[in-house]
Amino acid sequence: MNAEEVKNAIRNVPDFPIKGIQFKDITTALDKPDCLKWMRDEIVRRHKDLGITQVVGIESRGFILAPAVAIEVGAGFVPIRKHNKLPAETVSVTYAKEYGDDTIQIHKDALTPDDVVLIHDDILATGGSMEAAIKLVEKLGVKKIYVNCIIELEGLHGREYLEGKAERIDCLFGIEVDE
Repeated sequence: MNAEEVKNAIRNVPDFPIKGIQFKDITTALDKPDCLKWMRDEIVRRHKDLGITQVVGIESRGFILAPAVAIEVGAGFVPIRKHNKLPAETVSVTYAKEYGDDTIQIHKDALTPDDVVLIHDDILATGGSMEAAIKLVEKLGVKKIYVNCIIELEGLHGREYLEGKAERIDCLFGIEVDE
């Protein structure tokens, strides 16, 4: 299994969630054990020696691999959820997405100043939701922040937008927006 095989297993869904968006559906790679294992192992390989203490997964597709990665690197898992989904006291960030505004939250006591955090999501597009996640984690005063996504949508310049906002931005592979 390699990056190209995993990339080829991802389905493109035109006009979802709205007309004009080419949605990259990772579920068609997740249902293949070899693809799933390759993605987990590759994320772990790239981050195992960084002293990660918490892996933060962004709702909802960031939840899929983040706990498995956390176990493998010896870290905990912390969810970032949409507004009003977490039961205890939270901190929030509201941000603009490609197709509307959204608010995300994290438990106020989920991270400490001693934590080294890996924020994980499925896709890096324009960088707006990842920037919001970074801001949210920064509010809790962590030591370092690393970013990982499975796919980088090339041509939307999300990586460039996030430059300097995290220690490192890592994506398993790039896909052109209209691929």
